[in-house]
Amino acid sequence: MSLRFAMVTTFFPPFNFGGDGIGIERLCHGLLRRGHHVTVIHDEDAWRNLAPGREPPPKVHPPGLEVVRLRSRFGLASNLLTQQLGRPVVHGRRIAQLLRDGRFDVINFHNISLVGGPGVLKHGDALKLYMAHEHWLVCPSHVLWRHGKELCTGRECLKCVLSYRRPPQLWRSTGYLERELRHVDAFIAMSEFSKAKHAEFGFPREMEVVNYFLPDPPRDAAGPPPAPGPSPHARPYFLFVGRLERIKGLDDVIPLFRERITGADLVIAGDGDHAAHLKQLAAGCPRVRFLGRVASEELARWYRNAVALVVPSVCFETFGIILIEAFQQGIPVVARRLGPFPEIVEKAQAGELFTTPDELVAALERLEGDAELRARYGQNGWRAYVDRWSESAVVPKYLDVVRRAAQRSGRAELAARLAAESPR
Repeated sequence: MSLRFAMVTTFFPPFNFGGDGIGIERLCHGLLRRGHHVTVIHDEDAWRNLAPGREPPPKVHPPGLEVVRLRSRFGLASNLLTQQLGRPVVHGRRIAQLLRDGRFDVINFHNISLVGGPGVLKHGDALKLYMAHEHWLVCPSHVLWRHGKELCTGRECLKCVLSYRRPPQLWRSTGYLERELRHVDAFIAMSEFSKAKHAEFGFPREMEVVNYFLPDPPRDAAGPPPAPGPSPHARPYFLFVGRLERIKGLDDVIPLFRERITGADLVIAGDGDHAAHLKQLAAGCPRVRFLGRVASEELARWYRNAVALVVPSVCFETFGIILIEAFQQGIPVVARRLGPFPEIVEKAQAGELFTTPDELVAALERLEGDAELRARYGQNGWRAYVDRWSESAVVPKYLDVVRRAAQRSGRAELAARLAAESPR
């Protein structure tokens, strides 16, 4: 029952920055393991424009995964034209040909902001899905972070995009996006929170929810979380993992380890344009350690030996994949009571939430001092990862969204072929 899937996205490993590219790659691999063929079409120009002078590490894709990298001699102009006109100007003809000639059963659009904008949605005759890894459908800056300094509670889009030093997208005020959405058969949000936020900001279509996921455990799913092993750090520590940006909330956390939290350290894994400011904020404090970028194999060791993962983001995330990474490694999380984090923590019963600095300090001290509580949260998180956020749990749900979309659109043969993979 092999199907042909096309994934259209701006970024894809190794030409990617954040979690969306990794999430797409995991979806591709999950489909391959179920016998399907996958073609990824992504825009190499976009990555090179945003990471000038860098070369990504080499990447070998598994058999059955075809990756088409779009690159042109126009470089930045190609992406700027797409951003401004909302259509794939430079690569449009090639994308249209790839989607027409690929004999695809399903085309899944992901982050299309620079690979084609709304204008790419009309290409191809297959069943079409759109997966909202960001809030781009309702927000020109993608993240609902208004003026680069606050949560967006109401539209001030022109003033906001100018504060980001980006040219305004005039097509957003013409109804063009809404007209192109008619080509899509199903829309997917990454969390119930993100689905609700799209509706709040006027997105006119119903959305399904399919979460991010991690690979299945390499052991019996009934087994315990992985053993910690030797700790890479001499003292107890809390772990932060992510890009070092203002919206990730570390500005609120680092001072607490200077002034109030003395029993454990803060270890920060990641890098970004806010790193210099954060290092200055932590200067002279021995309880804060910066690791920089950490390879995934090494990062697992840092996860397993941490007291807990700290997730202090101050923006509206669409999911929060680092939370389920912590659950996969058997440690609890302490997350800000914002966005999708309450949804994830409460479903897993594997951590604590905070709003104020006092609540954060209390949660950290409680976890640092209570090994039994940490173990209970760790076991709960492991079970939730296996049952809710593993490949075996999520990919069938994704395929069921495809099946139901095929039924609604009158593609009975495709729906029948997918029926065998529906969740039990």
